[in-house]
Amino acid sequence: MKVLVAGATGRTGKHIVSELVKNNIPVKALVRNLEKGKEILPQQAELVVGDVLNKKSLENAITDCDILICATGATPSFDFTQPFLVDYQGTNNLINLAKKHNIKHFVLVTSLCVSKFFHFLNVFWLVLYWKKQAEIDLINSGLTYTIVRPGGLKDDDNSDKIVIASADTLFNGSIPRQKVAQICVKSLTDPQTYHKIIEVIAKPEAPEKTWEQLFSGVN
Repeated sequence: MKVLVAGATGRTGKHIVSELVKNNIPVKALVRNLEKGKEILPQQAELVVGDVLNKKSLENAITDCDILICATGATPSFDFTQPFLVDYQGTNNLINLAKKHNIKHFVLVTSLCVSKFFHFLNVFWLVLYWKKQAEIDLINSGLTYTIVRPGGLKDDDNSDKIVIASADTLFNGSIPRQKVAQICVKSLTDPQTYHKIIEVIAKPEAPEKTWEQLFSGVN
């Protein structure tokens, strides 16, 4: 198993890379800026320069990988094209790449509430709408996939318990990025997550469950 992580230097992606390294899973980190990658990512990760909007660079990056995790996301800005380009077109480029190279498992990190068109976050250039369109393309791709929809993302970890539910059942809540990374990595080896959308938050009052129990409740 070798994993290509897109969005590897992002606030969630860097935790995914670290979690893979922690679990002794070979990882290739897709970075646009090599120096930034060296600065914030574990030295055990193999860095490869590329951009989800540059198809040729992706061809170079995917070599010898059989799993792909996409944790990209448009950076808030006044450029209304960014959610379409990054959250949809960039993800679509990765999906097509994964199909071409027979990737065994594609994990996509999106967001809670992507199915709610009138959600306030869509005021920001339809960011949830384009994430949802990327989900649809992945579902229809024929690839083995897991879609992870986290609640509001926190930069600091905590002791709250993970809650995992089926698609369109959680509409609020938050979760540390570190826990999202754990979920993404655990999903790689648990067939209960394959061809599933899993919504994830964390609550202090939630019961303690094993990973098998958490994943088994997803339809």
